[in-house]
Amino acid sequence: MIRFSLRCSKGHAFEAWFANNATFEKLQTAGAVTCSECGDTAVEKALMAPAVRTGDAAARSEAPRPAGEAPAAKLPAPASPPPSLSAPASEKEAALAALRAKIEAVSDNVGRDFAAEARRIHAGDAPQRPILGEASVAEAKSLVAEDIPVMPLPWMSKRDA
Repeated sequence: MIRFSLRCSKGHAFEAWFANNATFEKLQTAGAVTCSECGDTAVEKALMAPAVRTGDAAARSEAPRPAGEAPAAKLPAPASPPPSLSAPASEKEAALAALRAKIEAVSDNVGRDFAAEARRIHAGDAPQRPILGEASVAEAKSLVAEDIPVMPLPWMSKRDA
């Protein structure tokens, strides 16, 4: 796996993981790499420094050296730990995470039974309550056609993520 720093044509910076460079290029050519902030498909790699692990510096400095060889220069310690990929990278991501937590706290997750449960609630056969779950595009269109209020959420289920 390789992590690329990316930038869209609108200037938004973000990171994404790919199996390799060829996979990135294939997905980019197909328009399947999109900006995590605005959905723009004009995404390019941003300038990035490689993250190369050199091993344990302490172990190397204590290793025997041939006679007359000078000790290896010590590498400076990293200024800060690498960013956590699970932590929000911006205020917008933090706000979206807070919205998700609030919705999940007050909603009943009915999973793949979403369309059927939404119909039962709409018909009065199930208690009125906020629900969330999964529906195919066809099921969602059918619910909208039946005047059942639904809306997509801007995140994937935790199972799919």
